[in-house]
Amino acid sequence: MIYLSRLGYLLGLEGVALLRGFREGGSDREFVQARIAEVRALLDDPALAEADGVTAEPGAIGPGEVYRSWAAHYDAGGNQTIDAEQPVVRRILDGLPTGVALDAACGTGRHTAYLAELGHRVIGVDGSPEMLAQARKRLPHAPLFEADLHRLPLPGSAVDTVVCALALVHVPDLGPVLAEFARVLRPGGHLVISDPHPVSAYLQARTPRTGPDGRPALIADHYRPLSEYLAAALPLGFEVRHCEEPRRPPLPLAPGAPRPDALPPHGSREILYWCPEAANAALADTPVTVVWHFQLAR
Repeated sequence: MIYLSRLGYLLGLEGVALLRGFREGGSDREFVQARIAEVRALLDDPALAEADGVTAEPGAIGPGEVYRSWAAHYDAGGNQTIDAEQPVVRRILDGLPTGVALDAACGTGRHTAYLAELGHRVIGVDGSPEMLAQARKRLPHAPLFEADLHRLPLPGSAVDTVVCALALVHVPDLGPVLAEFARVLRPGGHLVISDPHPVSAYLQARTPRTGPDGRPALIADHYRPLSEYLAAALPLGFEVRHCEEPRRPPLPLAPGAPRPDALPPHGSREILYWCPEAANAALADTPVTVVWHFQLAR
């Protein structure tokens, strides 16, 4: 069980801000004293002192349950992970030859539609029927299949490009899924992967949800060091063409803007405005995602 505390998270941000300042040279005496004073203020804040923490069971909610509730508003904007990831992925796709492209874990079809605009013959696969329903609205004539990444409904050497965006974090073992990508790719084909960065896993506030038993629970996720992608991909014949780690922009702040009066829910980004200077010092310019471009050896 994991005990989630908004006060604990804010104190953690203050600590990260100090450590980054010590290491990167951004902490003068005034900054350090401000952080110490803010820590004392947070500890004395009655709103935080009276706020009950949440004890949640890790891994008790599968991605299907979460995407069921996300599907209708997934494309509404304001998702910092997508905002960081999408331009990098599209820049890579812009440089690839057109052919048959598989969007594995296509979700609402945001990359599928872009591949189609580039001239690819597209195929989409996703495990969430709710997300696929949104993709079908966007691409009513594209072949879109409900399937697991471990068992793609395609013959071997069927596609020229595979895209898998922000989905492998839900897979406990990369090896079998990357082997399936290698199976359906033609020799010389391209694999473009994006995934949440492991650094972001440590720095973002966790969001508890209601589990199957009605108690607070956390989604099953698997943040991994970058070396694990290489360890899974290279033995399959994949060669690295590019790797990029898009960064988090600073928290937008209006001059003199007060923090929210009401304590935001657990996991809400609004909690950052309770200590915005520390949040920017801790989070700004840290990796949000990792984007890989592999090519299958000929």
